[in-house]
Amino acid sequence: MLRLLAQLISIIFHPLLIVTYMLVLLMLVNPYLFGVNNIGDQSSKLLILQIFLSTFFIPGVAVAMLRFTGMIRSFQMESKQERIGPYVITGILYLWMFRNFLDNPSIPTAFTSFLLGATIALFFAFFINIFSKISAHAVGVGGLLGMVVITMLLFSYDTFTILSPRGTMEISMSTVLLITILVAGLVGTARLALQAHEPMDLYGGYLVGFASQFMALRFLF
Repeated sequence: MLRLLAQLISIIFHPLLIVTYMLVLLMLVNPYLFGVNNIGDQSSKLLILQIFLSTFFIPGVAVAMLRFTGMIRSFQMESKQERIGPYVITGILYLWMFRNFLDNPSIPTAFTSFLLGATIALFFAFFINIFSKISAHAVGVGGLLGMVVITMLLFSYDTFTILSPRGTMEISMSTVLLITILVAGLVGTARLALQAHEPMDLYGGYLVGFASQFMALRFLF
């Protein structure tokens, strides 16, 4: 049961899903950055779909092709060597997406920065993977935590409101930060429970993901 829960957490917070979560969170906090009134607008849904396809689905298909052609032995990619191809493919796709968004006036600089941070983290993870099996899951949630902290610093929001079936709901950014920290802890615990990583792999991943977001912020702001 514990192993099944750990696998579920690993799937829900898969590294390739983190950029989509970043976009959804930023749209919830400040949809006006994207020129929409709320996340339910048609243009918002199309952008979320575009990001999901570009940062999760397409890299996922590429990894599946590597698996079915025998270039990697499993989707878990337990060895450092198996992770090289997926890191390179995903890094190139993320870099291409960032370059397109950089010149797109409809995409706010804040999200472009978050995407650049994820791209930087990917290439750092690729380099570190040569020497140590860094946790890509930890890199992802570390980046998500960095994104939440930066959002709080950039916009100085204490709360934000979202529309729900029961009406308007006000959510504290401090609550979002605490939930993100909890998620990071759960993901790390899940990876340890699955014996996928050593503690140092997780600590390094958290640091890379978090620091990369601030590097990107320095570059674009």
